[in-house]
Amino acid sequence: MSATKEHNMFNPKMEAMSRDERHALQSERLRWTVKHEYENVPVYRARMDAKGIRPEDVHGLEDLKYLPFMEKTDLRDHFPYGLLAVPLHDIVRIQGSSGTTGRPIVSGYTQHDVDVWTELMARTISAAGGGADDIIQVAYGYGLFTGGLGAHQGAGRLGATVIPMSSGNTQRQIMMIKELGVTMLCCTPSYALYLGESIRDAGIPLSELKLKAGCFGAEPWTEEMRKRIEELMGIDALDIYGLTEICGPGVAFECLEKHGMHINEDHVIPEIIDPVTEEPLPCGTPGELVFTTITKEGMPMLRYRTHDICTLDDTPCACGRTLVRMGRITGRTDDMIIVRGVNVFPTQIESVLVGLEGVAPHYLLVVDRVNSADTLEVQVEMTEDMVSDTVSHIQGLARSIHERIKSVVGISAEVKLVAPKSIPRSEGKAKRVIDKRKL
Repeated sequence: MSATKEHNMFNPKMEAMSRDERHALQSERLRWTVKHEYENVPVYRARMDAKGIRPEDVHGLEDLKYLPFMEKTDLRDHFPYGLLAVPLHDIVRIQGSSGTTGRPIVSGYTQHDVDVWTELMARTISAAGGGADDIIQVAYGYGLFTGGLGAHQGAGRLGATVIPMSSGNTQRQIMMIKELGVTMLCCTPSYALYLGESIRDAGIPLSELKLKAGCFGAEPWTEEMRKRIEELMGIDALDIYGLTEICGPGVAFECLEKHGMHINEDHVIPEIIDPVTEEPLPCGTPGELVFTTITKEGMPMLRYRTHDICTLDDTPCACGRTLVRMGRITGRTDDMIIVRGVNVFPTQIESVLVGLEGVAPHYLLVVDRVNSADTLEVQVEMTEDMVSDTVSHIQGLARSIHERIKSVVGISAEVKLVAPKSIPRSEGKAKRVIDKRKL
């Protein structure tokens, strides 16, 4: 990991702009976006009309709170082109979510939108120390999913050498990392962890690798997982954030200070709201993250509810950027499970397990309802050396995990220690919860 932090900025003018200048820029771009959306998207125009709001009523950031929200259901309800704000012949790219069931979430991009997205990913990789001299392996999925192409475009914009591996074929991934002298890796954090474990299991010394950093996103992960990845791979592991609906990966990125992800506020406006009352919350207060695009032409999103839970931080960062930072995603309002009246997020369980001796950071939460009562089973993989240990020691470890979970989450869970590598690995987003209840 880096002994000294070199804070590279791809676009210093925008990344380090004074807050007053940025607020003025955001207000100007917000006015344009609202007018663009009102005039070209009948669905949103009807919503504004219903609230008695017209474009000329929006003067700046202070008026954002009066605008109606948008939801993921809007993209499904008006699939495929009902939310386009430009003619279809101006759309050069269709990107979509990584989901495999139901109607996909798709978003249309103009050439301008693709260019903006490319720059935001260039900022992301640059903040991780990337540049023209780097060899960057992209192990996100390609295709409709924005991860692969987003990282590819950003790396190319920097002039780096790109290896478009896509996901899967772990042994080949490792061979390329070693033989081609890969310096940076882009993939999901759960797959990075799996790669790190596979490198260790193959007996490859870190001294034979040139890896220095990784940009990992597409799923929530913890500080504990970061430390584990960094130990296994000898790199700086950095968090990134994005949504297809907003622009893909590159909405926000960590610098080498690792104190939250800088949001590219010259292109998106972040808010934190109370998910129940929908009222805006101040910086530092946990709540639901909401984004408004202010430069997107093809399919603008005004006050788009992400359902991700986090906080915002507008204090200065040592890297010199003045962009507001978002904390780690601690869960999702729609992925959160409620067990016996308690809100449970998978990341809470992960924080207990990562780094705990005797178990691997691979787990599965199984929720069921037995005799009208909710049950929670936490399946946790043992390490190879733990398997051969005594029954009493294994039982003691299970009890210890049980107590830790109860302390962190607030409810009891049955802890089931399972054989190494018995929990399915994901080369994309990790599946953490199985809910068997008929809710």
